[in-house]
Amino acid sequence: MLTQYKTIAGYGEDYIVIERSRFIGYAQRVTTEEEATAFIAMIKKKHWDATHNCSAFVIGENDQIQRSSDDGEPSGTAGKPILECIKKNGVKDTVVVVTRYFGGIKLGAGGLVRAYTAGTVTALKAAKIVVHTLHQMISVSVDYTWWGKVENELRLGEHRVSGTDFTDKVTAHVLIPEGEQDEFVARMVDLTNGQAQIVLGEKEYVEVPVDAVGDVEEE
Repeated sequence: MLTQYKTIAGYGEDYIVIERSRFIGYAQRVTTEEEATAFIAMIKKKHWDATHNCSAFVIGENDQIQRSSDDGEPSGTAGKPILECIKKNGVKDTVVVVTRYFGGIKLGAGGLVRAYTAGTVTALKAAKIVVHTLHQMISVSVDYTWWGKVENELRLGEHRVSGTDFTDKVTAHVLIPEGEQDEFVARMVDLTNGQAQIVLGEKEYVEVPVDAVGDVEEE
């Protein structure tokens, strides 16, 4: 599993106008090629009267599935720029469709590349890029006499607590970033004089907004 990766939060849609041509960018999070092709088909059906519905998608932990389509634009001027923009921003499991309504002014090959890249950026911004960071679920169980210390430590350390169970003991379920598990466990053991019962659970990804890591890149 990757320690972290970028993707989009979900569906996004926005548009730009370049030389009177309207470029509508659509983005969606997908996990299979079937989902990606279905999304592209949906946009094509929605904009059946558009001049072009160009698209690309990247799927898989290692970007193992990559496809693009110029949909009638000159070869390499639409689908490839969309694909390269997705990859430049490092987003996985993402499909983008850029719909064009021709405005009467030809853009030339270079102009088309820039326009479809800009349309992709518009779509990714609308969908909001997020970072998925791998965390380990750790359950810490203590007697009520120790709970005050543990709770204070969790709060001051700004740890991500997914839930707390109050039974004969108190059990806090805490998500710890990958690589920081040993340090956290050692701190809990030390804090409770070895009285804490600690169980390692499943690993899962925690979603963080892209604002923490940068903006969408175009060039």
